[in-house]
Amino acid sequence: MQSIFVVEDDANIREIELFALKNCGFETEGFERASDFLKRLQKKMPSLVLLDLMLPDEDGLSVLKKLRSDPDTQSLPIILVTAKTTEMDKVRGLDLGADDYIAKPFGVMELISRTKALLRRAQPEKANDTLILSDIRLSRSERSCQVAGVFVPLTYKEFELLSLLIQNAGMVLTRDILMEKIWGTDFIGESRTLDVHIKTLRKKLGSAGRHIKTIRNVGYLADKGACP
Repeated sequence: MQSIFVVEDDANIREIELFALKNCGFETEGFERASDFLKRLQKKMPSLVLLDLMLPDEDGLSVLKKLRSDPDTQSLPIILVTAKTTEMDKVRGLDLGADDYIAKPFGVMELISRTKALLRRAQPEKANDTLILSDIRLSRSERSCQVAGVFVPLTYKEFELLSLLIQNAGMVLTRDILMEKIWGTDFIGESRTLDVHIKTLRKKLGSAGRHIKTIRNVGYLADKGACP
C-alpha cells in the first residue's frame, strides 16, 4: 500500500487531508512539526509527502531544501500545500525541487487528483529502461541520471522532463505539451514553472545542459545531433 506523509500545522486541515487520503486507500501519517516528520523519515520512507510551508518550528522551504540535498530523499515526490500564493512563493518552492504546488484553500478532489497523478508518474517503467543523449544516460527503473559516468541528482519532475525531451530528441515540444505531460492540464498557463525546471535542469547537467535547446515562443527540444 502506498503511504503518504502529511506535514501540516493546522489540525483541521491536516485531518481533512488524512481523512480524504485514507478513503482513497492510502496509508497516511500526519505531522504538526517538521522535527517530528524528519525524525520519522529515518525509520520509514513514504511514497509521497504533502508539505506545508508555514510550520511552527521550521520553514517548509528549509525542510524541502534538506530533503533535496539528502541522497535518500532527493527523488521523493513532494507536493507543497500552502496559503502563500504569490508567484515568487511558487517559484522558490519549485526552484528548490518541489514537484507540485497546491494553494489553500483547495478542493479535496484537486488534492486527490494531483496526489494520484504524481504517484502514477513516479512509477518506474521497465520498457525502454535506458535513455541516452550524448553523455547523458537515464535509467528509468532506477530513476537515476548520469553525465559522463557521474551521477546527477534530479527531482522527480526534472527526471520526467528530461526523459520526455530525450524520448523525443530532435522534435520540438511545445510549452503546452510539456506542461500537460509533466504537470497535468491544470498547470497549462503556469509557464514560469516550466522555465524554472529547465533552468535548474541545465545547471545540474553542467556542460551537457547545452543539449536542451530553447525554441523561442514555441518550446524546447533535445538536440538529436548530440545522440551517439
